[in-house]
Amino acid sequence: MSAHIIVIGAGLGGLTAALALRHFGFSVALYEQAPTLGEVGAGLTLSRGGQSVFRALDVQDALAPHATPSTGFPFLHYQTGRLLAGELNHGAGLPDDGTVDIARQCHRADLHAVLAGAFAERALGALHLDHQLIAVEETAHGIRAVFANGETALGDALVAADGVRSAVRPLLWGEDSPRFTGQVAYRFLVGRDTALPYLGFGRGAVFLGPQRTFNRYTLRSGAILNCVGIAATDQWTGEGWATPATRDEMLAEFAGWHPDVTGLMAHSDQAIKWGLFDRAPLPLWSRGRATLLGDAAHAMLPFLGMGAAMAIEDAMILARAFAAEQAVEAGFARYETARHGRTELVHAKSVEQGQLTQARDPDTYDAAAAPASDRAILDYDPVTTPI
Repeated sequence: MSAHIIVIGAGLGGLTAALALRHFGFSVALYEQAPTLGEVGAGLTLSRGGQSVFRALDVQDALAPHATPSTGFPFLHYQTGRLLAGELNHGAGLPDDGTVDIARQCHRADLHAVLAGAFAERALGALHLDHQLIAVEETAHGIRAVFANGETALGDALVAADGVRSAVRPLLWGEDSPRFTGQVAYRFLVGRDTALPYLGFGRGAVFLGPQRTFNRYTLRSGAILNCVGIAATDQWTGEGWATPATRDEMLAEFAGWHPDVTGLMAHSDQAIKWGLFDRAPLPLWSRGRATLLGDAAHAMLPFLGMGAAMAIEDAMILARAFAAEQAVEAGFARYETARHGRTELVHAKSVEQGQLTQARDPDTYDAAAAPASDRAILDYDPVTTPI
């Protein structure tokens, strides 16, 4: 099939989709509502499957200097630091060449910059900023995107990679607000020298406690420590990724936790908090010549660290499905058939992993039985899996 494809959203999923579609020979135009290109957040996990996609798209070599192998991270008791599962990793957190088939971590902004740079090189002029989508219209032979600035874009298909608060999803399927999951995340960064006294358990560790988890690992060759605490709560009124969080607030939420946790919180600067929202799985993602991708289709909890990976996997499977079919609708159908079971599995297993890591008694944590050890999740390769 020969097609011109409109991609809405220039985050990780949208950029990967645009690169993958270009890789398979499709014309792509990418539209982003923000006036400047960038990415919020800090650390993320690069799944093995996601890195397989990056290798296929010839961006893994550019990404490797920004990524750090994540092997050996321990799960620890929230008060005593007793090792519950895994192994301590006292490495320096330096990048490798990115060729070994393992999970890695990197700063979200670094990955975004690599993908944006690759797309700029391969599709000069095809990225359009400051374009807020307000309508999608089917035409006699394609689809039209209408933007708040008065501009329109015509294509053969439209891919919505515009996040958990997608503008396209309600246009296709009606209003469907993201659901608050009863979890709030606190995120902050700590510099290497400040963090060093609190790294006795190595460069990465996950502390497990009743209704709380705290995860921290080094980024950028050990220069900074990425810290995320997640707390169960039934109260949340905030929106977005930029609600300030104070040191006292975090210390109150994690009172009685190990000194390595509270010590880092006491040295936090510019901490932010955000409520964790997910989306109820849809029976269908596509309508006519438009489809959903990533968080717009299946936003999920972060306890498996697979949210970004799901969008990256979607992108490769979508591009492969389009390359295998002769019509837009058939490409969408193949894409959904290949992805529904996988995303529903990871969505459910992310909830289960959170329940296990936030159990009332962390000593009951069974790593072998936890979804984080599930081979069906860890071994998936969107480049080679038959579709």
